[in-house]
Amino acid sequence: MLKRLLGKTPINVWVIKQVDSDLLHLCGRAILEASPNRKSVLAALDEGRFVGAVKMITGGVVLNAKLFQALVPADQLELLPDGQARWRERDWSLSQVPQRCWTFPGPLVAQPDPTSASGALVSCEDVSGIRQRVAQSTHQRPGEVVFRPDNANEDDPLMSARAEASPQPSRPKTGREWRRDGH
Repeated sequence: MLKRLLGKTPINVWVIKQVDSDLLHLCGRAILEASPNRKSVLAALDEGRFVGAVKMITGGVVLNAKLFQALVPADQLELLPDGQARWRERDWSLSQVPQRCWTFPGPLVAQPDPTSASGALVSCEDVSGIRQRVAQSTHQRPGEVVFRPDNANEDDPLMSARAEASPQPSRPKTGREWRRDGH
């Protein structure tokens, strides 16, 4: 009650990790503390300059607002059917961002969700730049590799002739060994 009188009730927001040309990478809902007051936090959200803690509703994780591209008050983003949303007088496709990507500093890409039959999208880390750098620095394979079982050369006449031709004389061992005379 006292928070409501002082204008410090928490603000419910939608957390958007990344905004593409027609796609929102949506993390979920979160709560912002209205400090110093609700009006100043809402003004900062409208201008895109909010800094501070973002407490995710799912899991209660507290993250820095700098990790996200947009924090939208809950009443300004409307979820539509079929993975769509309406925000800023425009319709957007949605891609769900899993928790592992909330702190990822690079770009995200949307892929079809393999667990959904409805054609929903899920976001994941864009590692194409890393793959290119690895591909450029990795040498090409020299050719075809043939794997053979152990002792595959036993039937080779060159190998068997060499072993039968001259047995190697035994050399004295270096190092310690047991003496058989009892000493």
